[in-house]
Amino acid sequence: MLFTPTRHYKSILKITPRILKEMGVTALILDIDNTMTTHDNPTPLEGLFDWLDSMRQSNIKMMIVSNNYAERVTPFAELLGLDFIPRGAKPLPKGYKAAAQKLDVPKGEICTIGDQLFTDILGAKLFGIKSILVDPIEPEKTLFFRIKRALEKPFRD
Repeated sequence: MLFTPTRHYKSILKITPRILKEMGVTALILDIDNTMTTHDNPTPLEGLFDWLDSMRQSNIKMMIVSNNYAERVTPFAELLGLDFIPRGAKPLPKGYKAAAQKLDVPKGEICTIGDQLFTDILGAKLFGIKSILVDPIEPEKTLFFRIKRALEKPFRD
């Protein structure tokens, strides 16, 4: 099904190199908002630097694909030491394809991690890669996101 992730975890911090190895994953495409930090927040989730270090020590390649503009993505990605693609057009395959080329690993070894079914998970499915859905860090405040989350609910339960 298009909205069914390969796996689901409460937080990005619960995903370990061992889990990724079991999945055959050597590279990650990461979402920012409500996955690694809250919306429009320049400060990463507490524990994220340690998580990134554990991934690097396990030779997991990583990069960010975000639908946000470069002005939002650039400083966050630089803080984390990650390459990135802004305006990734998720769920369209465009951003995933560009990331896969930069990561230079087979598609079968790439997994995306994100909090939204209709962008992150659907995009991964359309591009043909694995996906991990994480719970949003916090509930969204805008009407647009509240409606989007309401539409996701039947697929999450």
